[in-house]
Amino acid sequence: MINVVSANADLSSIEISEKQFTSQIKPLLTKYCLDCHTGEEAEAGLSLDKYTSRSSILEHREAWEKIVQRIQIQSMPPKDADSLPTDKEREAILAWFDDTLYGIDCTGDVNPGRVTIRRLNRNEYNNTIRDLVGIDFQPAKNFPSDDVGYGFDNIGDVLSLPPLLMEKYLDASEQIAEKAIFANTPDSYPWKNITEKQLQKKGAVTIRKSGVGFHSQGTLAGLINLKQAGKYEIRIKAGQTPAGKDPAKMKVELDGKLLRTFDVKADRSAPGTYLMPRAVALSKGKHVLTVTFLNDFFDPKGPPKKRDRNLYVNEIAYRGPLGLLPTDLPASHKKIITCNPGSGRSVQYCAEKIFKQFAERAFRRPVSRQELKPIVELVNATVKSGRTFEQGIQVGIQAILVSPHFLFRIEGIQNTVQASSNGVQKVNQYEIASRLSYFLWSSMPDDTLFKLAAQGQLDNPRTLQVQVKRMLNDPKSSAFVKNFAGQWLNLRNLEDLSPDPKKFRGFNSQLKNDMRRETEEFFSYIMKEDRSVIEFINADYTFMNERLAKFYGNNRVKGESFQKVNLDKTKRAGLITQASILTLTSNPGRTSPVKRGKWIMENILGTPPPAPPPNVPELEESASAKPNATLREQLAIHRKIAGCAACHDLMDPLGLGFENFNAIGSWREKEGRKKIDSSGLLPDGQTFNGPIELITILEKQKQGFCRSLTEKMLTYAIGRGIEFYDKCAIDEITTNFTAKGYRFSALVTEIVLSDPFLKRQRGPRND
Repeated sequence: MINVVSANADLSSIEISEKQFTSQIKPLLTKYCLDCHTGEEAEAGLSLDKYTSRSSILEHREAWEKIVQRIQIQSMPPKDADSLPTDKEREAILAWFDDTLYGIDCTGDVNPGRVTIRRLNRNEYNNTIRDLVGIDFQPAKNFPSDDVGYGFDNIGDVLSLPPLLMEKYLDASEQIAEKAIFANTPDSYPWKNITEKQLQKKGAVTIRKSGVGFHSQGTLAGLINLKQAGKYEIRIKAGQTPAGKDPAKMKVELDGKLLRTFDVKADRSAPGTYLMPRAVALSKGKHVLTVTFLNDFFDPKGPPKKRDRNLYVNEIAYRGPLGLLPTDLPASHKKIITCNPGSGRSVQYCAEKIFKQFAERAFRRPVSRQELKPIVELVNATVKSGRTFEQGIQVGIQAILVSPHFLFRIEGIQNTVQASSNGVQKVNQYEIASRLSYFLWSSMPDDTLFKLAAQGQLDNPRTLQVQVKRMLNDPKSSAFVKNFAGQWLNLRNLEDLSPDPKKFRGFNSQLKNDMRRETEEFFSYIMKEDRSVIEFINADYTFMNERLAKFYGNNRVKGESFQKVNLDKTKRAGLITQASILTLTSNPGRTSPVKRGKWIMENILGTPPPAPPPNVPELEESASAKPNATLREQLAIHRKIAGCAACHDLMDPLGLGFENFNAIGSWREKEGRKKIDSSGLLPDGQTFNGPIELITILEKQKQGFCRSLTEKMLTYAIGRGIEFYDKCAIDEITTNFTAKGYRFSALVTEIVLSDPFLKRQRGPRND
């Protein structure tokens, strides 16, 4: 059982609460609930008669949270029940449950929660490889999809490591090492062709893109311009058309000196490869390679297809300088290999120096010599086996990239801070750096964060405030837009939607991408310009390119680039009226006021409706009795079904307020021949006519929106679901950032300064 109150709470408060349950709450539950929810035949399988005390309720907290939610929206007991609680009785039940389930003493040490060690998800893996190694080729593209928990794919509890993914990690580590490090073997050097423009002919020689034909004796000269002195290999791919007894003879010279004369026996249709017997030492600069056909032959009386001996050269290529690192090494190679053996430096010395830096960045914390020892030994063994030092570094990189310390964000390894009496411990400096970087960049810390961690500055509130603003303005914060906004607003799901092509002929993949891009640009603008988060509800601007603007009926925007566009706020404002959201909350062939209302309840009001009762028919089934009715009339029929009205009384009007937008977000005045009615009456008595009036009402619920946004962003930031004991932190974050003008950076900063972000509860989930 989880203790609800802190260690400082007065035990008598629990006794009082227990007595209140026995004397006040249990009789009300018996009166209004147990007729339907008793024993094995309990409705929906929910038996409540076994809950006889406060402690028994706390043992099943999650179940009771859902029950209380239904009591709150008055779907339990249903409105058609024989007897219903009075408003006063309902308020008493809700007040007791709120205090019991969520009542925490916020003045003492509050549980900051535990986070399961978190595997890097696919986006984090790609971004970390990019920043660690310096190559950006999306190695996780073919990894299995990440599981989602609490609406996000960075939740530690659901990020498992199946065998297939481990195989993918092994393959990816090899690919990454090969792309990042030039192996310095002959095969590492690409063959460079002498191009058509670099060739000159003499005699009966024809030069074409497909190759060079020697129709009689002649010479071909090719220019080689070397940036670096060293040993080079040269090869020629050639074939012949045979005639007479001898094969075609091909003489190869370099700068006038004979390299070799070859008998070209391969047929023209299947050219052979002719490699110089040894690498040639060449100086930097220009060199001339010549190929001469020596033994032209023609016999008009010979066998068919064997009368004319000719030489055909398909390719002349070179590679090198062998054994020397080229001057145009990949940036990743130069970044990683900062030491080369020689001049008194051993393989072990350089391997230690290289992997001290690389492993600390890969593991995102200081690394001991003992941890490095197996990696260094691996490099040594590789070099002793006859492979190059660079190949040894490749093997070391592979070992690090499949280490749990790279693949997982493991906390508590080097935490020397003593836990308090109730087990609360501060997250260490390097762990704060990782929490920050994966929160805002979905990637590893940069040099600035590593430096501040080493200096012990990352638990300083002022330092954290400065870093948040710096990181939000960094281009890497685009990952926050893609990964947080993309999941908070369900933008990722847009890719899988296919509106009915017969009804929406103008809808295509290009327009769908533009819709998503509009919302991403909108979110990014609020983030980077540090605007009020209330503008997510009521902003009088958005972002469009020419194609999307025409879809919206705006002919003033020109070009492919997205630009800020002011709205007149007679039809559209904020997120809710953007085509991406309107399409996401529709069915393929028609609008869905239920989906739109549900989206508003979840994302704007912060009061998600409970799951529908079992065995409730779909809207189409309940509307079949009146097939010619409008969607509004069909929903009214649906609400008459037992158990439906409580949720739909709020959900349906919210969705119907946006009926002027069709299933892909275009404005309309009519549906068929019937005029759209987008007016509505909310359960609290407020009325509206059209989407803008409804948005004005929703704007007044900004505190609920801010709390909901806080919960979502905190969940994403700490990689776990929100628990009852997070109430204190959420209250504090919401109060503090709303007092600072609802600024975006203030919300992010308050999350970063919160106990769940900077502290952890010691225990089995992470230790």
